[in-house]
Amino acid sequence: MRILVTIISLCVASLLFAQQESSDVRRGNKQYNDSNYTEAEVNYRRGLEKNNQSFEGHFNLGDALFRQEKYPEALEQYAEAEKLLKADESKRKEQLDSRLAATYHNMGNALYAQQQYDKAVGAYQQSLRLNPKDHDTRYNLVKAMQQLQQQQNQQQNQDQQQEQQQQNDSTQQQQQQEQQQQQEQQQDQQQQPDEQQMDKETAEQILQALEQDEQETQEKLQRQQGKKRRVEKEW
Repeated sequence: MRILVTIISLCVASLLFAQQESSDVRRGNKQYNDSNYTEAEVNYRRGLEKNNQSFEGHFNLGDALFRQEKYPEALEQYAEAEKLLKADESKRKEQLDSRLAATYHNMGNALYAQQQYDKAVGAYQQSLRLNPKDHDTRYNLVKAMQQLQQQQNQQQNQDQQQEQQQQNDSTQQQQQQEQQQQQEQQQDQQQQPDEQQMDKETAEQILQALEQDEQETQEKLQRQQGKKRRVEKEW
C-alpha cells in the first residue's frame, strides 16, 4: 500500500502480526482496515490502557496516527514498540527481526513525512539490515536519499545567497562610509578658503594698523624735529 504520491509504503500491523490481542485492539484492527482511523485510534488507546506492554497496540496505534497525519505522535508509538521488542527475550530472533524491521520501516515513514530525511535514511537502513529483501523499504530509502540530497542542495544555495547578501550589505556600507568621508572632505575644503580669507583679511588689517602707527610715529618725530630747529634759530 503506497501513500504520499507513491513515496511511502505503510506496513499494516494487523496483517503482519495476526496474534491474539485484547478485544479493543482487535476492534481497532477492524476499524483500521475499514479506514476508520480515528475510531481505530480510540480503541488502540483503550487497549493500551489495559495493557501498556502490547507491541501490537503501540505499533497499530502508530499506524492509525500516521494515517491521520499525526506524524510526531506516530513516531512516539513506533519508538515504544521498538523498546518493547528489544526488551522481549521470549520471541525467536527471526520474529524479533521481522517486527523490528517493520517498526524501523514505519519510523522511517513518519520521519520522511516530517521532511527529516537524514533520520529517515537511517531508519530505512536499519530496517534493511534486518530484512534485506524488503523492496518497499529499499524503494523508500532511495526516495529519502534523493530528498536528502535535494534538501542539502537547497540549504547550500540558501547559505550561498545569505553569504552573498552579507557581502553586498558590507560593500554597500563601505560605499556609504566612503561617500560620507567624501562629503566631509568637500565640506572641509569649502571651509578652508573662508578660513584662509579670514586670515588674510586679519593680516591686512594688522599691517594697515602697523603702517598707520608707523606713519603717526614718523609724523610725530617730524613735528618734534621741526620745533627743535625753530628753537635753535631763535637763539
